[in-house]
Amino acid sequence: QVQLVESGGGLVQAGGSLKLPCVVSGSRSMFDINDMAWYRQDPGKQRELVAAITSGGSTNYADSVKGRFTISRDNAKNTVYLQMNSLKPEDTAVYYCNAQLVIRSIRNPYWGQGTQVTVSS
Repeated sequence: QVQLVESGGGLVQAGGSLKLPCVVSGSRSMFDINDMAWYRQDPGKQRELVAAITSGGSTNYADSVKGRFTISRDNAKNTVYLQMNSLKPEDTAVYYCNAQLVIRSIRNPYWGQGTQVTVSS
């Protein structure tokens, strides 16, 4: 069974940093990983894209996090990271990992369970 497992969330003061890893677990022979991304969602709001990275390493970011957040991936470890610096209270949200996985030639999006990030002022 393939799962996305996030970690690294927590409480941090404004101006601080956090790094969120997300591991795609399961038998590596079962799937190929295409694009990966991080989303976030505040209660009562729509889930929004924070950052994305292609299998080739191209990245894009939401305007609100450009220059502060960095997405990266380690294909050997099936892991995507979100390095968050200069955190602001408005970055408070549940952060979700997303991966486009190809299983038996069928591509589908998979989601992690989410990890809470709280930034205090």
